[in-house]
Formats: sequence, C-alpha cells, structure tokens
Amino acid sequence: MIVRQRYDLDRTVRLVINCVLFVGAICLVNTLKGVLLPFCVGCLIAYLFEPFVQFNRQLLNLKGRVIATFVTLFEMTFFFVALCYVFIPMIIEESTQMASMMKAYATSDKNIPFIPAEFHDFIRKYVNFQSIANKLSHEEWMRMIEEGFSASWHVITGSIALIMSLFSWVIVFLYVVFIMIDYEKISRGFRRMVMPKYRRIVFKIAHDVKVSMNHYFRGQALVAFIVGVLFSIGFLIIGLPMAVVLGMFIGLLNMVPYLQLISLVPATLLCIIVSVSGGTGFWTLFWEMVAVYCIVQAIQDFILTPKIIGKAMSMNPALIFLSLSVWGTLLGLIGLIIAIPLTTLLLAYYDEYFISPHEKKGRRRVEA
Repeated sequence: MIVRQRYDLDRTVRLVINCVLFVGAICLVNTLKGVLLPFCVGCLIAYLFEPFVQFNRQLLNLKGRVIATFVTLFEMTFFFVALCYVFIPMIIEESTQMASMMKAYATSDKNIPFIPAEFHDFIRKYVNFQSIANKLSHEEWMRMIEEGFSASWHVITGSIALIMSLFSWVIVFLYVVFIMIDYEKISRGFRRMVMPKYRRIVFKIAHDVKVSMNHYFRGQALVAFIVGVLFSIGFLIIGLPMAVVLGMFIGLLNMVPYLQLISLVPATLLCIIVSVSGGTGFWTLFWEMVAVYCIVQAIQDFILTPKIIGKAMSMNPALIFLSLSVWGTLLGLIGLIIAIPLTTLLLAYYDEYFISPHEKKGRRRVEA
C-alpha cells in the first residue's frame, strides 16, 4: 500500500531547493559545455578502447595499465594510418571515374528500356550532376589536400582560431591518455559519488544499462563493419562504381536497424548513370545489385546477427519500428542508435517488476 506524505513547509522548502539546484546544475553545464565537451569525447574514446587495453594486458601479461594504454594507442593509430593509405587512393580513383560518368549522363540523351524519358528529365532537373562531378574530380581532391597544407601553415604562422582548434584536439588526446591509464580508478570514483542509500538500485540499473549497451553496440558495430565489407566486395564484383564508399556507408547505416534500406536509392541512381554513360545494361546491373542486397541481408539476418548479437535484436519488426520512431523523435540521431537496447531493457524491467509479480500471485491463487 502506498503511503502519501503530506506536503508540509519543510518538505516544500526542500523540494524547491532541489529544483533550484537542478536548474542551476543544468545552467552550469550549459555554461561549461565548451570545457566539458573534450572531457566527454575523451571518456567516450577511452570507453571504446577499454576492451583493447584489457586484451593487451592479458596478451603481454602486464599488471599495470600504462604500457597497455600506449600499446593500444599505437595500434589504433597504425590501423587508422594503414586504412587511409589503402583506401584513400582507391576512393580518389573511384571518385574521379564517377565524376566522368556523371558528366556523361548529364549531357546524354540515351534512354533505358522500360523507363520513361520523363524520369531522366526529372532527375537531370533536380540533381545537379555537373556540380557533384566537380566535387568528385581529381582536381577537387588535390585542392582539398592543398587547403589542408595551407591550413597547417596558417596554424604555424599564428592563426588563433586554428591554434585553439588544434589545442582542443590536444586536450582530447590528453584526456584519452589519462582516462585510459586510470580507467578503473575513475570508474570506482564515480560509484562513490552516489549516496549510499541509493547505491543498490543505481548500481543495478547502471550495470544492466552497461551490459545491454556493451552487448548491443560492440556486437552491432562488428556486424555493421562485416556488412560494409560484404557490400563493398559484392559491388566490386558486379562492377558498380564507388563500391568501397557505398559499401562502407551502408555498413555505417546498419548501426540503426533497417536504415540501410535507404541506400537503395543512391545505388539505383548509380546503376542508371553507369548504364547510360557506359556499356552495361541497366536492368542487368540493377538485378545484380538487388542480388547483392539480398545475399548480404540473408547473411546478416541468419548468420551474423544471431551469432554476434543473439537475442538483443529478437524483437518484432513492428516493435522495432515503433521504438525507432519514439526514441528518434525524443533524442534525434542518438535516439535512433540507442533505441533497441533501451527498449529491450525497459521491456525486461517491465516484465520483471510488473508482469512477473502478478503472474506469481495468480499462480498462488490457483494453487490455493
């Protein structure tokens, strides 16, 4: 039975003070957001790198975290540089090829069987292929690289804004290093900040959220990466331009369930451009592209998701769409990303604290 407390003067004053403190805390965070943002970014990066730190500690049989932290940072830096070395020239080449195809499509009057000419006129009217082609050209890439070096020179010669921007990234890097070194101590410090009488329920909720988020995000990130690689390989096999860029973009979209379906639009548009500017038939390339989507989606649904994520995605598709709509409306892009684990966690709590107790009482009544 719920006992309602009276709102006497003492309780009312404490309630007002708590509200004022809450509003003051929000205003303080809003004022210091420029200072807190590098710290939050550093915490996020340290959290993402923590499994690699633990792996290096076990692999190298290290007791402390300092060497494992710097080994992890070196590995991540080397991996990032290697990816740039391999993929950036490929992306530049694909972009240059795509730019020439777009220019040819923009000036061509060739039609595709079973597709009305008005459809091509509509696309050419509302999509500025000439501007996109200029952005993808080799000259544009060289100009961006030159501007990068020019920006670096301005930093050296004393541009205050760029120096402050560079200083912010240095601050983020220092935060990452120090947080990774003392990650366990900082975690224990945050736990001690919770008042003792609330620790049991707060720690339980925090542990459940951590387990749910870790299981979903790390599993979903691995699935998204594999899916991106599979799409890139499939597009390379069928000869679709921008195969690596489009494939990895689809993999990134895969972080949100079913969002990768919107990539069918640019993929179809690429098929049209290739068929008009090249010698490949549209419908042949289109059905090959659809086959790649079907094969990769089948691999994801029947192999990757059950093996890597398990039951985290075993929700009804209608419920998944509803959770994406609700959390996306409330929190935007972040809500779309965390919709599935939060919904799963809320359903688990609802079943544990509301449904299960009533079912147990019902069984006891039937047995009595």
